[in-house]
Amino acid sequence: MNFQQLRIIRETVKRNFNLTEVANALFTSQSGVSKHIKDLEDELGVELFVRKGKRLLGLTDPGKELVVMVERMLLDAGNIKRLAEQYSNRDEGRLTVVTTHTQARYALPKVVTAFKKAFPKVYLKLHQGSPEEIVSMLLDGQADIGIATEAVAAVAELASFPYYKWHHSIIVPAGHPLENVRPLTLEAVAEYPLITYHEGFTGRSNIDKSFAAAGLSPEVAMSAMDADVIKTYVELGLGVGIVASMAFQPEREGELRLLDSRHLFPVNTTSIAVRRGHYLRGFAYRFIEMCSPTLTEAAVRSSVAPTTNGQGDE
Repeated sequence: MNFQQLRIIRETVKRNFNLTEVANALFTSQSGVSKHIKDLEDELGVELFVRKGKRLLGLTDPGKELVVMVERMLLDAGNIKRLAEQYSNRDEGRLTVVTTHTQARYALPKVVTAFKKAFPKVYLKLHQGSPEEIVSMLLDGQADIGIATEAVAAVAELASFPYYKWHHSIIVPAGHPLENVRPLTLEAVAEYPLITYHEGFTGRSNIDKSFAAAGLSPEVAMSAMDADVIKTYVELGLGVGIVASMAFQPEREGELRLLDSRHLFPVNTTSIAVRRGHYLRGFAYRFIEMCSPTLTEAAVRSSVAPTTNGQGDE
């Protein structure tokens, strides 16, 4: 048994038993993937996959048990490497943080600046993706830290921690009739086309639930992942915008106006997440603590429950 076979097993399950996709993901051939699987089955003396001809349809019972062990073995292999790097080069290495555009653009700049000053030799990769991509990258070990409002807190394999709370805000062009509606109501907002986030991004579900609870079905004229895009089209007069409060910076917004709408939508909580059992380098704990001083290494470590007893930087 070798690590290439283990990676093939994991990728085969992840990619719904499509060996072409597995081969592409691992930069090998489909015939090579098939051979590795057959060699492993021969070595173990059991079939791991349910087959129909040459197609793989699913996992056998021993295959299901093996996948759990494979995930643990690959996780521990990565942990061993990170443990060695921790003690050989404490302040050097690579940290991958995966987050949404909103967090990368508005919540993290000060944290990233402080982190790079403290750890100039650490290569920081800031990857932007959807909440689903964030979960996937954390579970696959492609990222060390995930930051998002959706998805991460509901995944049992992830340890998640509250980062900060925020609310949605209504934005309109200067002179818009809603500026004179006080107090602002959902009924008044629903009279206009809306421009807001895609489904699954930046608290969109809370926006939809608020209107539904009020018995309203507003027209969503446009949606985008990026608050800057939303603001651009609101400024053009194509609709009323609903964005994350931190995305509105008065000194930069020109002819846009922010309306007091905290009473219209529930509070959102952005979370920081890491995979349980994933060994974090000392500087990863420092990054999390820079985000939220209450999230000390001791607090995070107890929840992450790493599989080694190595200590981070003092």
